[in-house]
Amino acid sequence: MDENGSRPVRALEAELPLDERARPELIAYYRPPLPATRIEPASRWRDWMNATTERYANRCLPLLMANEAGWVLLNAHRFEATWSGDDHAAGLTIDYGAAPPPPNERSDSTFGYGIFTFRIPYLLRTPPGWNLLARGPANWPRDGVAALEGLVETDWSVATFTMNWKLTRPGTVVFDAGDPICMVVPQRRGELESFRPLLRGAESDPGADSGWQAFRNSRHELQVKKFIAEYLPGRDADRQAWESDYFRGRVPGGEAAAVHQTKLRLAAFEDAETAG
Repeated sequence: MDENGSRPVRALEAELPLDERARPELIAYYRPPLPATRIEPASRWRDWMNATTERYANRCLPLLMANEAGWVLLNAHRFEATWSGDDHAAGLTIDYGAAPPPPNERSDSTFGYGIFTFRIPYLLRTPPGWNLLARGPANWPRDGVAALEGLVETDWSVATFTMNWKLTRPGTVVFDAGDPICMVVPQRRGELESFRPLLRGAESDPGADSGWQAFRNSRHELQVKKFIAEYLPGRDADRQAWESDYFRGRVPGGEAAAVHQTKLRLAAFEDAETAG
């Protein structure tokens, strides 16, 4: 079944077994006891995507893949953050209710300007040559607040980092227990800079040009069928049709991609002492 649970989908997936000794390690050091802030592979699903008509948003494979492209740290204690609009730190208050968590597990206002801070209770370590992008959870929009991103050299730094969010207007936002507060994504240092960006006319690559035109034609035909189905009876199949070529790992016309991935399978953090 495909991601909306109704249509069969053929996916050509690359099964690339990894030598355990060659796998880079992402280590989350902590000082006992184990922090209440959990860290785990990011979820594939988003409530707002599941709530779309017939879960249409889950037919967008790039969204689904981005959703799970990293590990997330989960908020341990529900709180409300209220910003008066004052740029001073005192203009933002954090309310944990009648039973606030210990000070080292609380978010607070440090920088002002409607920004509140989570102190990450782990020292995250990547292999030599790898950075860690700390960002908000992918495709998880929140009303009135936005995540601030940072890129950290976690292969040498012995300083923990913070995750910051900024209210976009005066008001109150709520973070429930279990809400993702930070998504971490390893990046090989220097890899982005190694790319050579080029502008070229599509006609310089006949395969890309013809494929692009075939895609445009296919999308136009689909939209025409859906438009006609709105006005003619007995065209339910056309009304509900969707462009599934990319999800199925093929170009218009049926040619399959050499490698196509429809899901990420990130490993969960495990206890290094028991893992051996």
